[in-house]
Amino acid sequence: MQEQPRAPLRIFSTLAVMGLLREVLPGLEAGLGGPIAPEFAPTAALLRRIEAGETADLAILTAEAVEALMAEGTLRPGSRRDICISVIGMAVRAGAPRPDIATPEACRATLLGARSIAYSRAGASGIFFAGLIERLGIAEAVNAKSTIIPQGFTAELAARGEAEIAIQQVSELMAVPGVDIVGALPEAMNTRAVFSAGLFAGAAEATPALLARLAEAATPERLAAQGLRPAATPA
Repeated sequence: MQEQPRAPLRIFSTLAVMGLLREVLPGLEAGLGGPIAPEFAPTAALLRRIEAGETADLAILTAEAVEALMAEGTLRPGSRRDICISVIGMAVRAGAPRPDIATPEACRATLLGARSIAYSRAGASGIFFAGLIERLGIAEAVNAKSTIIPQGFTAELAARGEAEIAIQQVSELMAVPGVDIVGALPEAMNTRAVFSAGLFAGAAEATPALLARLAEAATPERLAAQGLRPAATPA
């Protein structure tokens, strides 16, 4: 009797690793001998879906979200694997002058001097950036000229010329054609987000192998090419 093809393995994934996952997906499918169906959205949006009862086989979210979902039993306890570290950066339309963000003082001046800014409301980067400009005392001035998108890629606005600068995870900025990456925000103004994977409690039998192959495929070279940095899995 011919073996029935298995159902696609479903992944709920943060946008920050979309470029990486799309790059390694063909190899993962070939290695596992079956299809994989990723769905990409900000961690906050995916958490709302999970809280409403949606499930998949694998989740790639912030480390904090994975830990919380393991604690409540939605994800299998002990299944967390750290995939990468991401930092927040700035992009401009391709060919546009690159503003100075080399120091916190220069970056603050750039934010105040920009004609228009795009950042995200739902993503980890947008939530952090909103807090950052509050701490810098420039929230009112920055928000007066900002387009705050509900979710998605802020660099799309820069590519279309609708925003002079876009703020988001560097990996998310790199996913959009038509922009130049200015760089990461200065260390003192930045945050390191760890993105981790975990198995859903009812995950398909092949999912642990998928997670192992994904972690193996996330080499330092591949991560760097996507604007990400290696992360060690916790002991």
